[in-house]
Amino acid sequence: MTVMAEELPVLVVAGASGFVGRALGASLAQEGRFRLVGLSRSRRAPSEGYDEWRAVDLFSMLETERALEGASVAVYLVHSMMPNDALTQARFEDLDLLCADNFARAAAKAGVTQIVYLGGLVPQHGELSEHLESRVEVERVLAAHGVPVTTLRAGLIVGPGGSSFEILTNLVKRLPVMVCPAWTATRTQPIALDDAVAPLSFAIGRASCASRTYDIGGPDVLTYREMMELTAEALGKRRWLLAVPLFSPSLSTLWVTLFSGASRALVAPLVQSLRHEMVARDRELADAAGVEGIPFREVLARSIAEMRSAETKKQVDATPTAQKAREPRRPRRARSIQRLPLPGGRSARWVAVEYFRWLEGAMRPFLRVDLSEDGAHARIAIAGTRISLLELRLAPERSTDDRPLLYIVGGLLSNDDGRGRLELREVRGTQTVLAALHDYIPRLPFFLYRRTQAIAHLWVMWRFARHLARMSR
Repeated sequence: MTVMAEELPVLVVAGASGFVGRALGASLAQEGRFRLVGLSRSRRAPSEGYDEWRAVDLFSMLETERALEGASVAVYLVHSMMPNDALTQARFEDLDLLCADNFARAAAKAGVTQIVYLGGLVPQHGELSEHLESRVEVERVLAAHGVPVTTLRAGLIVGPGGSSFEILTNLVKRLPVMVCPAWTATRTQPIALDDAVAPLSFAIGRASCASRTYDIGGPDVLTYREMMELTAEALGKRRWLLAVPLFSPSLSTLWVTLFSGASRALVAPLVQSLRHEMVARDRELADAAGVEGIPFREVLARSIAEMRSAETKKQVDATPTAQKAREPRRPRRARSIQRLPLPGGRSARWVAVEYFRWLEGAMRPFLRVDLSEDGAHARIAIAGTRISLLELRLAPERSTDDRPLLYIVGGLLSNDDGRGRLELREVRGTQTVLAALHDYIPRLPFFLYRRTQAIAHLWVMWRFARHLARMSR
């Protein structure tokens, strides 16, 4: 008897529109075990194997909760999520941490029984790069709210559409002579997209995989230089590779960014990790899923053939189109996220109140802060006047002791539309609070805001972090 899609358990995939997410959707659709819901920044019609797409901003706790409603199992494929904001003041690891914490909290609220996360291979020895430390931190925060997490750790995933694979092929295509820094001698274990999706699909909804961490990798262990040589061979290019023993991460980032066409925001964290040897420790999950592994040469040839076919089809299908109607101009928004130390025995709600109390003293004689007795309303004004710069009000129905949420409800500096907000959230298992300003629309012209108010905000948060650190000591 055929089971209707509405009767199947719901699987929600964050990052479903990405490289791995599209392949996972197609694979799971063939199995027919779940009703598949993909999460994306924009609304879509059912496609890529997904029965439904839900638009979500993962930086919004409320939207993430709505996106996970009805889910039995959830998959998290999000890394270094960059907001669509005109200005973002945040380190990539803080962006990752906040999105993962939203997802974990929402999954717990929805009654999700398992989160499956695709992270990165972790070296057995040595200090981790910021990029790899962020991957491990995401693993921890996904599990911090009580939902069992299954983690798969992979290195370079090879396939058309993959960002790392495109960087590799673009470098080889564009550079007849390639400078090879010391990191190109580091060993890694690339894996074919199909070989990554198979164990991922196998682990989803499987109780024996709950609260487990697995390494996955292909059958070949290669250096980055060997991968470049094999890529040149597969592309039919003759390339000269020159070893350079001294080449800093910043120079490597510049080199890769210039000649691969990838953004610096994508390349910089990856380059930091290239000094680590990333090799899978075992094949436990791959063996359980019956994955033999496709050799690198073979998957490289397949991927390049598919890439060329897609480029040809794109050229054939390209036809002149009528100019699109101009969309209404959207307000330019800013986002700012900083980590603050949390003094022992204190909560994020206490930090929120302490911030406003501290601010008046730190900004005297220029500013005055009017704070209600219960800390639910704050007004920042120019001292000696009635001119209100910013007004914030606590949202009691959306706030907890470990995550107070204050909406920006007025003030001379804000062009409020009801979405701007400031939140302070504790990161479970740490003595850390994330202070996050979201969807803020300044009243100042944006070029002026960048050079004045935005810089002032960073300076104030830096000083407040020092204040909390002194209290912690």
